[in-house]
Amino acid sequence: MKQSRLNRLFNPRTGRCFDVAIDHGFFNEPSFLAGIENLPRAIETLVDAAPDAIQLTVGQAPHLQKLPLRPKPALVLRSDVANVYGTTLPRALFSRMIEEPVLQAVRLDAACIVVNLFRIPDQPEVADQCIRNILLLKPQCDYYGMPLMIEPLVFQPNAKAGGYMVDGDLQKIVPLVRQAVELGADIIKADPTDDVSLYHKVVETSGGIPVLVRGGGKATEKEILVRTSALIAQGAAGIVYGRNIIQHPKPAAITRALMGVVHDNLSAEKAFEQLQTAS
Repeated sequence: MKQSRLNRLFNPRTGRCFDVAIDHGFFNEPSFLAGIENLPRAIETLVDAAPDAIQLTVGQAPHLQKLPLRPKPALVLRSDVANVYGTTLPRALFSRMIEEPVLQAVRLDAACIVVNLFRIPDQPEVADQCIRNILLLKPQCDYYGMPLMIEPLVFQPNAKAGGYMVDGDLQKIVPLVRQAVELGADIIKADPTDDVSLYHKVVETSGGIPVLVRGGGKATEKEILVRTSALIAQGAAGIVYGRNIIQHPKPAAITRALMGVVHDNLSAEKAFEQLQTAS
């Protein structure tokens, strides 16, 4: 039953979720590894800060699941690997799913499985692969009671913003989010909009499916806290942040500060003060 897994993912007090994404090593991009060179140690640091979930790959999930702790963050399992990141892209791009993704998620006691839905300029073949992945996953997820998180991800042209840069254009984000909903998402993991005050339009188009907001590119502490507060106020059901956590000098402290914003309605100013005094 999906609801039992969703209950592990979303905080029962607030109905919100903070998922820390540390599945970056899957994508063969050296810049993504900063802060997670020693992944078992990074996982232990984050577990101490008690986010709601940690997003991992099949090869790294056992580091979380073997920890003899109760409670501990839920596992969100990454199901697909792609080569679409980097300042210089290869001749042929792909987004491929692991074998038996939902069975692997069940064996690893995951609370959710996540899959990409890319919109990359002039790369319709990659979008087609993503849709095929989702079409295969959806019935399997329903059969095994595994929540399906779809990640609609709008890229800027690589020549303009090579690497991993968010296109925060509302007019591009909304139709891709809607497509993810139509394909059967139980949870949406979506880009932030350039104008955060418009994010309620992304939430509205999800039709009641909870929307977790991606962290996007690196930002300052103050920027990420202010943005998070505004996104929660716009109706987001939580956040999925990666490099703004794992590449922070104090990953546990920034996690706790963001947890305060997400779950305790802490203002960005108060969270920033808390972060400055953290050890």
